[in-house]
Formats: sequence, structure tokens, C-alpha cells
Amino acid sequence: MLELSILMMERVGIVVLLGFILVSIPQMRRWLFNPTMAGKFWLIVLFSFVAVIANMTAVVIGPHNEIESSIVMMNLPHGDSLANARVLAISSAGIVGGPFVGGMVGLIAGLHRMMQGGPSGWFYVISSLIIGLASGGMYRSRNHEEQGGDPFAILTTHQAFIVGLVMETLQMVFVLLFSERGWELVSFIAFPMIVINTLGTMVFISVISMYFKQENQTRALQTQTVLNLASSTLPYFRQGLNYDSAQKVAQIILDNTNFAAISLTTTKSILAHVGAGSDHHVATHQMVTNLSREAITTNQVHIAQSKEEIGCSNPNCPLRAAIVVPLNVDQKIVGTLKMYYTESWRLTPVEIELAKGLADLFSSQIALGEAEHQANLVRDAEIKSLQAQVNPHFFFNAINTIAAMIRINSEQARELLIKLSQYFRSNLVGARATTITLDQELAQVEAYLSLEQARFPGKYQVKFDVTANRSLLLPPFAIQILVENAIRYAFKDRRQDNQVTVTAHADQQWLSIAVADNGEGIDPNTLEIYGDQEVESQHGSGTAVYNLNQRLIGLYNDQSRLQIQSSSDGTIVKMKIPVQMGG
Repeated sequence: MLELSILMMERVGIVVLLGFILVSIPQMRRWLFNPTMAGKFWLIVLFSFVAVIANMTAVVIGPHNEIESSIVMMNLPHGDSLANARVLAISSAGIVGGPFVGGMVGLIAGLHRMMQGGPSGWFYVISSLIIGLASGGMYRSRNHEEQGGDPFAILTTHQAFIVGLVMETLQMVFVLLFSERGWELVSFIAFPMIVINTLGTMVFISVISMYFKQENQTRALQTQTVLNLASSTLPYFRQGLNYDSAQKVAQIILDNTNFAAISLTTTKSILAHVGAGSDHHVATHQMVTNLSREAITTNQVHIAQSKEEIGCSNPNCPLRAAIVVPLNVDQKIVGTLKMYYTESWRLTPVEIELAKGLADLFSSQIALGEAEHQANLVRDAEIKSLQAQVNPHFFFNAINTIAAMIRINSEQARELLIKLSQYFRSNLVGARATTITLDQELAQVEAYLSLEQARFPGKYQVKFDVTANRSLLLPPFAIQILVENAIRYAFKDRRQDNQVTVTAHADQQWLSIAVADNGEGIDPNTLEIYGDQEVESQHGSGTAVYNLNQRLIGLYNDQSRLQIQSSSDGTIVKMKIPVQMGG
């Protein structure tokens, strides 16, 4: 048994070493972190290869439990058995890839094992399939229930040890019940195989887990990079997407990332290209890659992993990998952001997500710039007042909150960054439109609340009671202003039991909206003129509420003006808007 244990350590060591080499290859890691069917397919190929190697390098056990010498086992003589690390590979496949990956790897490994020993090994097919599905079920439970669908969730080494122990024991049960040698064989191989393969599973998952953790850390750093770039590029994009702003922005991105080249284009020509290939990717020239044309035509992200896929006409172009992301403003393509590598293996899912995030951010910044430009041409004081609703203090508070969250929960930081982008997009839509749908308005409010509640966890409880059709129209910021006003001023320094309730009901004639809080109320001396005049006080000027009230009166009639009731027990603000259905 000691000799078998030592030989099993060698075989398990081979499998673990093979796994370590495979996940060290960038392309292999890309499959690990890719939840699509293509990623699962390549995971099946990878782990099936490991499982087949485990079968072929198995320790041969003779008819009388003698250990026979064998380097690579292709065909097993009748009466001989194998001690191998197949279950290790199958269990790891399930843990990493889920039931589908684990089941397919188990089926392939089991069929190969049967081919080695003949039809009498039929039960290895069934046992391997069950092991793959069962270990994949552990992945599914962990990934979706405990981690909320986090694609980087994986079992701990302790949990992997338990899974390995259970799966290897299950294999021994099948051998005991269906093998021709039954108890004689199990009593000889069970202890070494269960112990060594279980430890091997733990080590194998530890290796993969290390890469998952590195990937998460990299994403956290990328989030910090996005925040830094947001701060650095905003002043230039506010000037619009032009030659001067693009040159400065491209250089900032190149200096703060590990890409080999950065390019910004319009839909027809290059605005800026810095880094590798700048000798022929020249600003003011027409685009020279087919990849960019395809991204603009389809309005989809395009990824290239070779020089041929990039489609540059220059035979000496050093660029070997690229991601091209369209820049959209008001659902219209205005250009592209292109990020290149001179080595294709460097383009991983992390860089792809970074490029997408930057493109969304830059689209918002460009839209902000265009909105500001249009605002200068519009003399309507009401529209200008709407644009002033983008509170710079809120923006910087949100950025600081996200920066702090990066160290604690990088995934939540990423989600908050998306909410921040959504918040500003909604502000831009509101600044241009006279009316928006109730659904758009509620999405704006929810984005604001996500950011505010991240700053002050548990401080506010906001409830929504919405029965009205979400396609009904209302002025932009109608609910947002009232909710923000309640959160900022209603509760003063009170840290708990701060409740805000938003209701929206409709009949055939009116959309009725109310925002109520249980705060300290509005000063009686100002309540009479609140909403009708700008009220100067230590708790705010009341400009936003005044602006909203005047818009309601101007767009509809005096029946739609704000109705405000307030006491020491709280405040409720109501409005009625004529029913009008949006598209």
C-alpha cells in the first residue's frame, strides 16, 4: 500500500503540474473566465485532455494486487486494474465549469477508461458522468446562491477537499459494486486513491483559485484606472469629440494602461492614434482597418486576435490584437475607441471589459460636452436650470465612494460605476427632453439611490408603490428632485428610521405622484412660499423644487402645481400630471 501511495502521488503530481502549466497560458485563462458556450467548450477540451492523461499514466494493478510497471497505458490486459487520478480531473472540471462541463468531461473520461479495459468497465462511464454532474452541482450552488452569480466565484480549498473526498468515495462504491474483483480490489486501492486524489483535488483547485483571485485583483485595479481616467479625460471630452480633445485623451489612456496603442476615430477618419503603428495610423487620415468599419457598421464591439483580423493594409503594421468599441451618443454612433496590443496573448477578458467600460464612460462625457454646447445656444432658462441639476458635489462624493469600495468589493464598485454612468446619462436625456417616461424617471431615481445608499448604508429606507403604466409621460426629474430633496434635507442629522415613500397611481385622466418622508418637516414660515419662490436657508435654496413647480405649471396648468403638506412628523409632496402615453 505504501508503494501504491507513492506511485499515486507521482501520478497526481503529473496531473496537477499539467493543470498548472495549462492555466499559466493566457489563452487557457481566457477560457476559465469566459462563461459563454465557447468558453465552456474549451474548458471541456482542456479538462478532458487532463482526464485522459490521468487514465494513460495510471498505476497498473495486476490480478493478485501486484503493482506492474507501465509508463503509458493504452490497453489494459484482462484481469488488470488501474489506480489513477481521473476523478481528480473530473471533479475539478465540475467545480470550475459547472454541471455541463463536469458532466461532459466525466462522460469523455469514462468512455476512454472503458476503451482501455473493454466492455467490462462500462460502469466507469456512469460513475464518471455522475461525479462530473455532482461536482458541477456544488459549483452551481456556490456560484449562484452564495455569490449572486459572480463568474469568479469558486470553492475554497476546504470545500474542494470535501468534494474530492465525496467523489472519490463514490467511485470506490461503483468499483465495489460492479467490478469483477470487488472488495479485493477496493481494499487494496481505496485508501491511497481516496487520500491522494482528494489532496490532489484540493491542490488543483488552489492553483486555479489563485488565478481567479489575481483576476479579481486585476479588475479592482482596472476599476481604479477607469476612475482616474474619468477624472483626467472629462475636461477634454467636454469640448466635444474633435482632433485636439482626442489627441490628449488618447495619450492619457496610453499612459495609464498597458495597451500598446490607443486610437480614437470619427465614423470616417482617425482623430488620434498614439503608440505602436503611429507611422501609418495617422490622425486626419481615413481609417485603415476593416475592423473599425465593421464595428461602426454593426454598432457592436469587435475583437481581433491577429493581424489579419485587424485588417490593416500596411504589411509592416506591428499591431496583433485589438478591441474596437463604438462610441454612442443618443443612440447614434459618433466614433470608436480602439485599443491595441502588439502581442495577441495580452488581450484578456479584463482588458476587454476595461475597453467597454471606458467607451461607455467616454460616450457619456461626449454627450455631456454636446449637451453643454447646446445649452449655450438655448436661452431658455428652464433648460439651463435642468442642466444645473447635475450636482458636482454628488459626482465627487460618488467617485470617492466607489474608490473606497474598490478595496472592499470590486464587483460592487463596478456596479456602482455603471449606476453613476446611468445617472449622468439620464441627466443628459432629461436636459434635452420636455417629457420622459415614468420608467426612465424611476431608473434615474434608482441609480441615484444606489449611489447614495452606498455612501450611507442603511441610513435611508426608500419604498416604491407604483401601479401606473410605466410608459406614461412626465417632466424629467419630477420624482428625482423630490426624492433627492427629502434625503438631503428632511432628516438633518438623524441616522436611523429615515423613510421615504414614492407612489405613482393613474386613472383615465391623471397620473398622481407623491413623495413622502417622516422627517422633521419644513419650517412653517417658509412652507407658504415653498415651491413658488427660491427660499434661502441653511438647508438649501429650494431652487430645484421651485424649478419643478414652475415647469409643471408651464407645461400643463395650475392644477398640476405641487401640493405640499408638512408637519413635525414629515412632509408629503404631491403632483397631478395629465395622462399622456409615451412611445
